[in-house]
Amino acid sequence: MEKPSTRIGSYAPDFELPGTDGDVHHLAQYLKQFKAVGVIFMCNHCPYVRMYIDRLKQIQQEFESQGVTLIGINSNDEKSYPADSFEHMKQFAAEYQLNFPYLRDVTQDVAEAFGAERTPEVFLLDQAGVLRYSGSVDDNAQTPAAVTSTYLKQAIAHLLIGSPIATTTTSPIGCSLKWRQN
Repeated sequence: MEKPSTRIGSYAPDFELPGTDGDVHHLAQYLKQFKAVGVIFMCNHCPYVRMYIDRLKQIQQEFESQGVTLIGINSNDEKSYPADSFEHMKQFAAEYQLNFPYLRDVTQDVAEAFGAERTPEVFLLDQAGVLRYSGSVDDNAQTPAAVTSTYLKQAIAHLLIGSPIATTTTSPIGCSLKWRQN
C-alpha cells in the first residue's frame, strides 16, 4: 500500500509552487509555522474533489487554530484537461471560497516526488516534514453522513497529542492523477 517515493516515516519532498493567491508557497516555510501540514493533491474537474471540498474546508477551519494547515496542489496536465489550468484554479478557489492555499504543480515533479496517484489524495506531515499518514480523507466520498472513519481528522488529532496514528495508510478514493503524455 505504501508508495516507494514517500513511505510513512520518511521525509516528504520540499517544494516551491505558485498559488492562486499570487504568492509562491514553500513547504519549508509552512513546516516552520505549523505543527502539521496536510498536502492534498486535488484538481478542479474531479467529482470526488468536489464531493470532498466542503469537508476539507471544515478540517482546515477546525484545526487551523491548533497549528495545522492544508495545502491543495493541482498537478493534472492542463493540455489534456483544460479545466485544470491555473486560470481555472483561480476560479475554483473563488467559487468554493477555499480557506487553504491552492498551488499549481505544472511540471508534475511534486506529485511524482510524493508518489501521488489520485485526486483527492492526502499526505499528512508532522512539523519535521515526516510523512505520518497518506491516503483518503475518510471512508465515504458520496455520503458525508455515512462516514464511519474520518482518517485524516483522526490522524491530525493523534499527531497533535503525540500519540501513534493507528491507521497510517488507506487507499485514496478519487480520480486518477492526469499525467502528461510525452
